[in-house]
Amino acid sequence: MAMTVRGAAGVPSMSVQSKMYPEAEREKGGITMRIAVAGATGNIGTLTVAALERAAHDVVRISRSLGVDLTTGDGLDAALTGVEAVVDATSYTGADRDAAVAYFGTATQNLLAAEKRAGVRHHVLLSIVGVDRVAGNAHYAGKREQERLVTEGPVPWTIVPATQFHDFAATVTGWTEQDGVATIPPLLVQPIAPEDVADVLAEIATGTPQGRYRDVAGPDLQDLVDMARRTNDARGHAVKLVPTWSSVLGPEMAGDVLLPGEGARIAPTTFDEWLARQ
Repeated sequence: MAMTVRGAAGVPSMSVQSKMYPEAEREKGGITMRIAVAGATGNIGTLTVAALERAAHDVVRISRSLGVDLTTGDGLDAALTGVEAVVDATSYTGADRDAAVAYFGTATQNLLAAEKRAGVRHHVLLSIVGVDRVAGNAHYAGKREQERLVTEGPVPWTIVPATQFHDFAATVTGWTEQDGVATIPPLLVQPIAPEDVADVLAEIATGTPQGRYRDVAGPDLQDLVDMARRTNDARGHAVKLVPTWSSVLGPEMAGDVLLPGEGARIAPTTFDEWLARQ
């Protein structure tokens, strides 16, 4: 399922890759890699660690709660000793645009610099489908800065753009709920199971850098309001939903802005299948 993007910045040619990156070939023989996951205690980070460990890789967890601080660089050099690939699944929850850009910028610069010193051969960044099409959102602005630094940085890279996760709708209502009422925008999305995202990241981390990877999405279109209602019902959480564009996400995300592009990689888990496990 992997796709090589030819001519991407920072990505060696296939002939050079075969010499520089023997890990993909040796993995076929059962020899494992040492891979670090930044944001290892978060939603996707935890699942990515689990996916890599199921394949018997040696996983290094990078998280402030585990003594490695991306914003200061403390503990990074020691954590990346012997690491061959890094998966960056970090996130930021603040609503201030400047703060988001500053956080992602500082953390990414520190991580890439430490990777360069450690001789890391592959940086895998989890990003968002449509990140260049949404101007006003603070998180998207931070992710654009993160992407810029990765593409211009010193470590060969793969950027993986994914659609919203299956739990995203309930997350949005959690942000806005007050006194049993939550506002939510009527977005059209093609959500993906977090476990499927983690599996893709783990797969890509064991291979060669591919530049910008194709969009990764779930198998079916969904209305965010309906997703929120069904998820909260499945979890036994009673909340009245008010569909509105006067919410945390605005009309700049309407239409097909958040949908995957042509040639997307479609993950297997449907929203109904994910919901049945809630």
